[in-house]
Amino acid sequence: MYALIYDEFDPAKRVKKVISVHKTRATAEKALAKRQHKLGKRIWECHTRIVWAYTPVHEGDGITPDAFDTWAPHETVPRGDRVPDGD
Repeated sequence: MYALIYDEFDPAKRVKKVISVHKTRATAEKALAKRQHKLGKRIWECHTRIVWAYTPVHEGDGITPDAFDTWAPHETVPRGDRVPDGD
């Protein structure tokens, strides 16, 4: 299950709020674009990202980093996300 979460990338704030839940990454991406348009901000300014939740979650729930990952187990991770930006 995919979820949009509110993430300020602050290590002190471990619990992330679930904004919405989706069955596919495609529908989650559409929801993220809709949120971006609604807020009138760029994606990184929305503090919102798509994650794969290991257990069922609902809109409004809190989720901690050990309960989600950026990519689902069956997804192919894009090369840009596998190779570090360094040397």
